[in-house]
Amino acid sequence: MSQINLQKRLDGKVAVVTASSDGIGYAIAERLAREGAKVVVSSRKAANVDKAVERLKAQNLDVHGIKCHVGSADDRRNLYEGAEKRYGGIDILVSNAAANPEMATLFECSEGAWEKIFEINVKCSFLLTKEVVPYMRKRGGGSIVYVSSIAGFVPMNLLSAYSVSKTALFGLTKAAAIDGGLEKIRVNCVAPGVIETKFAQPLIGNESGKDVAEGQTMLKRIGQPHEIAGVVAFLVSDDASYVTGENIVASGGMNSRL
Repeated sequence: MSQINLQKRLDGKVAVVTASSDGIGYAIAERLAREGAKVVVSSRKAANVDKAVERLKAQNLDVHGIKCHVGSADDRRNLYEGAEKRYGGIDILVSNAAANPEMATLFECSEGAWEKIFEINVKCSFLLTKEVVPYMRKRGGGSIVYVSSIAGFVPMNLLSAYSVSKTALFGLTKAAAIDGGLEKIRVNCVAPGVIETKFAQPLIGNESGKDVAEGQTMLKRIGQPHEIAGVVAFLVSDDASYVTGENIVASGGMNSRL
């Protein structure tokens, strides 16, 4: 992570970040913790959670790890109960978990892949939201951020079903923000462009693919995970206290219109 002069905007806050053992999720967990939040790191594999927590604690950050497959009701319950038991409540949810089991065009996408993508990317984001609300009520409000994708605005040919699921998160953001407004719960969404992560390797793992991706941006470069983390940190802080129902694009200037 680049050296940024961080404020402690999140002192006293407790954050839960799904799929946060690597990539964008890890960068978000790190940034929120560096801004003063107590952060619960989670992922499908306990070993990956343990490694991430070890790295973050080496920076003297206040983090706790809980294994969570977002598709498991038991895991989601354990995640929230564990966060409350460890830190006394939940103020922030960053829903970052996503799946894409198949690289295929829309007409070639299998029914099984479509169902899996929408289960994890959309249904589980909805369930995580519903299930965190009682915890946020106890705190007098909170903040939820969904991690979508530029592909939700501009579908990618071999990520067809994934792209549609990420468009759905824009709608979920708008709908959840209506209910959230009555509960003092702000709901926003960030749509990253092509970011240098393991997930993006099929797109940028070779020079030709990377050149194409860079050429679609105004900044002519691939984004870094910490650049998305900074946007999320803003959205969950009091600096964004009058921001809700918004889909924020962080794509280096890629086309972002539906």
